[in-house]
Amino acid sequence: MSASLKEIALVFGKLGVVGFGGPAAHIGMMEDEVINRKQWLDRGHFLDLVGATNLIPGPNSTEIAIMLGYVIRGYPGLIIAGVSFIFPAVLITGILAFIYQNFGSLPEINPLLTGIKPIVITIIINALWKLGKKALKSWQLVIIGLIVVGLVVWGVNEIIALLLGGIIGMFWLGRFSGTLFSSAMIFLLNTNPSTPADSPKLWQLGLFFLKIGSVLFGSGYVLVAFLEGELVNNYQWLTQQQLLDAIAIGQLTPGPVLSTATFIGYIILGVPGAIVATVGIFLPSFILVLLLKPIIPKLRNSRLTSGFLDAVNVSAVALMVVVIYRLGIATLSEPWGNFSFNLPGLGLIILSGFLLLRYKVSTPILVLMGGLLGIFIY
Repeated sequence: MSASLKEIALVFGKLGVVGFGGPAAHIGMMEDEVINRKQWLDRGHFLDLVGATNLIPGPNSTEIAIMLGYVIRGYPGLIIAGVSFIFPAVLITGILAFIYQNFGSLPEINPLLTGIKPIVITIIINALWKLGKKALKSWQLVIIGLIVVGLVVWGVNEIIALLLGGIIGMFWLGRFSGTLFSSAMIFLLNTNPSTPADSPKLWQLGLFFLKIGSVLFGSGYVLVAFLEGELVNNYQWLTQQQLLDAIAIGQLTPGPVLSTATFIGYIILGVPGAIVATVGIFLPSFILVLLLKPIIPKLRNSRLTSGFLDAVNVSAVALMVVVIYRLGIATLSEPWGNFSFNLPGLGLIILSGFLLLRYKVSTPILVLMGGLLGIFIY
């Protein structure tokens, strides 16, 4: 059944507004709208598109929206579907960033934000558990994951560590050429990250998020590892508190979690920064879908690329392990009352974990719960 561009905009715009619950929920909503309600394509074709997005970097649900738009109405549909799905989350996140920037430092707000931090850690641990079960397919992949953890702890840039993990997988699992493998290792180890800038320029911010959008495998939550490693520790454009607050805002808004980039861009460079960061992190998804769609089905059938993709997914999980450790130490080491550590924070992690696993409480509700309890506790 054919569809007009207006229909595509309305359907994906609505999904962007009501799309709480992360990529899995987004995909379920798209299936219901596109297959059951609109009957724009069959379920088999839809499943092929879902599988294809796992083979390229970027946010899965956003790329599925882009692919669906392309299948339904070609290039115009590709742009309309992608932008319509992304825009509501970006708009809401931008408004929340404005409120946060102007009122977030008030003493009355601090207890709320302090209560949210442990909830964010629980949410990332839950994502790590789900991704880890899927990614750790063999003992070789476990070893690759441990190597990546060691590299990041040793001080290797997160993006370089991710690519190194992929190259090791290509060599080990795909029987890649040892000479080429060694050359690639030497090249990556000699690739240094950008020099930290006290006052970043727009092009630096845009380039950073463009780079992240081009290599982001596994989950939107892997974004946290890159942000913590680069923006907090390396460039120091962002504090760890601001990072945790940005993640929390991402949980309170519908649509793709990568709209967190909008929040961070606004915090660093205002409205221009929000625009540049948003375009930077989402633009690779449009380009990759456009360029790689004809060859995506062949990627998983290739032993070389299959080994690379498996190892990159495990490397993404390894990055999440490191960032959870760092954020956990930073959050729980804060003294509370007569205790030398954050006892309520530990309690909130355990409570939110129980509610998430036992009763499947949605992440926005958990974030709100943490904020309310934080007001009373802190």
